[in-house]
Amino acid sequence: MIRQLKDFKITPDNSFYGTGRRKESIARVWLVKDTDKQIVKAKNSQKEFYLKDYVQRETLYYKVLYPLRLTGLEGKFGIYATVEGGGISSQAEAIMYGIAKAILKYNPELRQTLKKAGLLTRDAREKERKKYGLMKARKGYRWSKR
Repeated sequence: MIRQLKDFKITPDNSFYGTGRRKESIARVWLVKDTDKQIVKAKNSQKEFYLKDYVQRETLYYKVLYPLRLTGLEGKFGIYATVEGGGISSQAEAIMYGIAKAILKYNPELRQTLKKAGLLTRDAREKERKKYGLMKARKGYRWSKR
């Protein structure tokens, strides 16, 4: 049985949308007015979790909410996010980036604050591809002369 935590409608009138990406993770984030729920839907399992339960670590939870705390909007919006790909840590950073972009849709005047904190810069570091003849991207096999 799949738990249904989302009991609110997302419409263009009551929500602001932002997409966040980090490594292999993609997060679609909606900031929803008139609710205080923070829900994450994992695409691979189709289950919904409370944000705090999903990210598991306290540090990641505070990192996700950092854009809201920085702009003074904490508690004014509920969060609904769908995430796919990557691990928990990169998904949490993708959600954080998505929240920052959604805040810009809500109030473009907060751009300077978010920019100064480095929340509008996408972290473009990706995993380097594996090359043939090597174990990983750069790690080679142990060389023996004889």
